[in-house]
Amino acid sequence: MSLAHLSPEPKRPRRVNRYRIRRRTPPGAAPGTIIPEPMAHAPRITLTHVLPETIEEREVQRPEMIRGWLSQPGWIWCDVDGPGDSQFISEVARVFNLHPLALEDVVNTHQRAKVEEYNGTLFITARIPHIAKNGIIESEQISIFLGPNFLLSFQPRPGDVFACIRKRFRDPGSLLRQLGPQYLAYSLIDLVIDHYFPVLDFLGEKLESLDEEVTHTDARKVLSEIHDLRRELLYLRRILWPHRDAVQILLRDYTSFLTDAVRVHLRDCWDHVVLLIDLTETYRELCADLRDYCLSAISNRMNEVMKWLTLIATIFIPLSFIAGVYGMNFDPDFSPWNMPELRWYYGYPFSLLLMLAVAILMIWVFYRRGWIGQDWPISDSAFHRSPAMRAESQTFRESTSSPGQK
Repeated sequence: MSLAHLSPEPKRPRRVNRYRIRRRTPPGAAPGTIIPEPMAHAPRITLTHVLPETIEEREVQRPEMIRGWLSQPGWIWCDVDGPGDSQFISEVARVFNLHPLALEDVVNTHQRAKVEEYNGTLFITARIPHIAKNGIIESEQISIFLGPNFLLSFQPRPGDVFACIRKRFRDPGSLLRQLGPQYLAYSLIDLVIDHYFPVLDFLGEKLESLDEEVTHTDARKVLSEIHDLRRELLYLRRILWPHRDAVQILLRDYTSFLTDAVRVHLRDCWDHVVLLIDLTETYRELCADLRDYCLSAISNRMNEVMKWLTLIATIFIPLSFIAGVYGMNFDPDFSPWNMPELRWYYGYPFSLLLMLAVAILMIWVFYRRGWIGQDWPISDSAFHRSPAMRAESQTFRESTSSPGQK
């Protein structure tokens, strides 16, 4: 036999990386130090020059080329895909006059959703979620700089998450062309928030499947899956909750950056964030209830096993007593009182029939008292949901379904 068969199985890796703050700036470094992630890909700038009648989209090789577009009529949208080059990012910051502290938050992609103002430019961060191939929820930081005639966005991972926004730009009647960079900032925030709905739908379907599985199978098999689902909901709540404060601050404190038309649309984002938080809290409570149900079902099953073991041991107590009495080996030749039935012709069958009669009598007594042969009420009424409760849960899911396209 090879040693490979004797080696223990590898342990399941703990998914704690997304909870860590991977800050690469050493302690004591100057504020605003830019140290990009080593694995980040090289930056690529996509510039969109917007006029009410036309748009022009092109890829810019050098940040200095953007200065000429800033002086032209209309406004521009610069999308930087990948902050992997500190010198390149610094050149972009000089073109748009960005504050070093804000730029440091761009390259350190562990920030929570927030809104800040630097030198007349509004800095907004948000986290957009997505479901990985293994079913784990991950998030990506989106950074936005909003100025009078420009909007600068950063997305750290490959792939354009703003593809649907670019498609809307090609529509001549789109509000993106008419309401300026403020409406584009709202559209990006709305895009980020809408990405939470399919993630919550995925978790809700998984919660329902676990509920059915727990009801019809062994609860011990799904307890670890319930724990994993609870971890996903905790992570989703952690990245979602700051968006509520960020949108509220944006509506309340930075009115000079937003027109009235944009503020009306932004209130819709606020409603969606509140709905998402309510759904997340509801799913967390359902997950906790499902976990308690699993533990109760496991405890109930253990009690059933212990009950049967106790009944079997109780039945064998008098049988062991009878066998022990006849196993004392008193010789009847010394005294007529020393187990005279040992010389009886039917002594052995009599002892066996006596044990059988005692066992049957005890089983009958246990059955009459309801200790065996009857289902425990806790397994049917306390944990299994009634049809009315299932219908109410279905109505709640339909009322909180994802909103349609705006």
